Amino acid sequence: MKKNLIILTLITTVLFTFGCSQKSAGSYGSQPIPMRELAASYDAVDLNNDHVLFRNTANLHFEMRDDSGSSESAILGNQEQKLVKRASVRIRVENLEAADAAITGLLRTYGGYAASTNIEESSRSYSLRVPAQYYDIFLSDMNGMGRLVRRSESTEDVTLRYYDLEGRLATKRELLKTFQSYLGRANSIDEILAVEARIADLQYDIEGTGIQLRNLANRVDYANIDLTLLGPATASSYKSETVGERLKKLFLSFGGFLSTTLVVFIGIIIFGVPIILLLCLLFWLLFGRVGLLKKLWRVIRK
Repeated sequence: MKKNLIILTLITTVLFTFGCSQKSAGSYGSQPIPMRELAASYDAVDLNNDHVLFRNTANLHFEMRDDSGSSESAILGNQEQKLVKRASVRIRVENLEAADAAITGLLRTYGGYAASTNIEESSRSYSLRVPAQYYDIFLSDMNGMGRLVRRSESTEDVTLRYYDLEGRLATKRELLKTFQSYLGRANSIDEILAVEARIADLQYDIEGTGIQLRNLANRVDYANIDLTLLGPATASSYKSETVGERLKKLFLSFGGFLSTTLVVFIGIIIFGVPIILLLCLLFWLLFGRVGLLKKLWRVIRK
């Protein structure tokens, strides 16, 4: 009896183990994920990190991570720092034309360009875009053009934002490929429409993220320099007026007052007199000897 019980226990253990292994193979084998589960699992996708995770009601999941498998902090630690540089410079020069030619030569030498230019009689303003690697030497060369009036600089560290956008863009592109691969495995029109809707959303997100990344990369690659060139200061600008100049201005002001008064008087004569005459004529016709209104009122009373 004891021997039979041991044999029965061994047989039960073997059958139980075999059944569990078959169940595990059926759950985690390379079976296609149903479209309904894929569409439902989309909302659980984490697009803010450097991986994509699907979870559905069957507890099926897979991950797409970077090849190195390192954490975000380790990745950022090995990447180049991304800096946005900006400067505002005011320089007084002796010759604006020569200074303008010098700026054009510097831009040609270092591969920069002028995003905007404003030319006035005694000053010129520029918004310059210069490759970031030549930013310091470009500023140094500009200082030799004249006397430095003011200079301010700022640097913004956009490393985290840059690589965050880059990672999001790569993740969304991988996710787009994944959804595109499931189009051929759809079992109904509803499933195809659901996946295509997710694909359209991803394509829209990829375009927007790509624009943000390109704009940020342009700001990193090209430093912005706001330059103002001032012409030479003249002593006449600060010279006080003499007594004769002040009397001359006074007489000119009085002459202007007289001319204005004369114009007003002539205007009254030209326009006022005819208007007064017209009003007198109307009064004579309506209320005077003719009295049209009086006659009309008498007719109405009768």
